[in-house]
Amino acid sequence: MNKRFLGVLIFAFVVASGASLLLYRLLANRPQEPAKAAAATSRIVLATRDLEPGTVLKEEDVKLTDWSGPIPAGASTRSQDLVGRGVVTGIIAKEPVLESRLAAKGAGGGLASMIPPGMRAVAIHVSDVSSVAGFVVPGMRVDVLISGTAPGVDNRMGTVTKTLLQNMEVLSAGQDFKKDNEGKPVTVPVINLLATPEQAEQLSLAASSTNIQLVLRNPLDHNTTKTPGTALGRLFTGGRNPIIDADAPLRPVRRAAAAPAQFVPVMHAGPAPPKTPFVMEIISGTKKVETKFENAGEAK
Repeated sequence: MNKRFLGVLIFAFVVASGASLLLYRLLANRPQEPAKAAAATSRIVLATRDLEPGTVLKEEDVKLTDWSGPIPAGASTRSQDLVGRGVVTGIIAKEPVLESRLAAKGAGGGLASMIPPGMRAVAIHVSDVSSVAGFVVPGMRVDVLISGTAPGVDNRMGTVTKTLLQNMEVLSAGQDFKKDNEGKPVTVPVINLLATPEQAEQLSLAASSTNIQLVLRNPLDHNTTKTPGTALGRLFTGGRNPIIDADAPLRPVRRAAAAPAQFVPVMHAGPAPPKTPFVMEIISGTKKVETKFENAGEAK
């Protein structure tokens, strides 16, 4: 090999090694950034275990822990402010305890703490059929149907069924107010619906005067459908007769005028006719004798 070429190659290797060493030292001595300001950590309150709705928070249920990144809206930085408050929506372990998932201060826990301000919980007695075979569980959405006979209207169409309320939230089923994500059927005698005060009045009156049935609907479907209702007579006529509109003004029932009283003459029995006596004539020679009998076998 040419000695001159070998010398050039060795020189280039030495220069490259020196440049690499110089670059390494420059990078090693360069002051590094403090890991993006320690990722902007903050201390907020997190749940130490899974918290079910209705749970009253205790000191061991929450913990002040470091949190990297922006602070979630409604997060608390003081665990003492959360102790004693009820859980409205389920919280999983190591999740921030947000203000929107807790009941107001002093509301306590249980079902009452889950009722939003201005709303009411109305208890409805149900059966296996009216509760959709037990599939009406907390968190579901239902429509309320009523069946009965409207007073003071023409009832020739028979029993009327109409949708009274729509998109009602089931607050609890029996004594269970925990939401079941699996939707398992639970047979219970009472279901609590979340309603406004006006809706609570309607449900109370309907429960005492009509038959109530619940209709299950998709929780994501919030559309309200206006229905005229249907009547028993319409089912047997193929829908030819006009439907009874429950919103129409009541039409009084016309009653037939009472027929005048008919007087039947009473026949009184008169005096009994006089009895005609039985007369027997007996002729003996030239002599005739008459004998009268008042009664058979008696002579007078």
